[in-house]
Amino acid sequence: MPTLIHQRVRDCNLGTYPKAIGRVSSGWVVAGDVQFLPGYCLLLPDPVVPDLNALETAARKTFLYEMSVIGDTILAVTGAVRINYEMLGNIEPALHAHLFPRSNDEPEALRLKPVWFYDWERERAFDPILDAPMMAAIRDELAERGVLID
Repeated sequence: MPTLIHQRVRDCNLGTYPKAIGRVSSGWVVAGDVQFLPGYCLLLPDPVVPDLNALETAARKTFLYEMSVIGDTILAVTGAVRINYEMLGNIEPALHAHLFPRSNDEPEALRLKPVWFYDWERERAFDPILDAPMMAAIRDELAERGVLID
């Protein structure tokens, strides 16, 4: 059954997904739908698979390695203190990794909690103009680190 992840990967391949940052060996780096944590990105595998365990060993290693390099990149670009990595797949049963930059200037009540405690409906949605500089900085840093192939 096609999921939102399948749809977004297809759109990335067509060059029509406005949140696409760039292609890495294992898939696509895209900006998150909301940017309450500036620099929030996802890694979408290409081709799409149901979960991490569905990847062959080499592909799994590449996906996880590139996920960590994307995390290094987000740290460098945003100045965050850490990255929260999450692969859930409960709502969208297709592999995708969330990379959330966490910072010390988050609201006290939320800083140490999972990002799912934020009110996502009230947070700032992705904006192609406002988020373009962050996306470009992430793309440039991924290229500098040698993982960007597109």
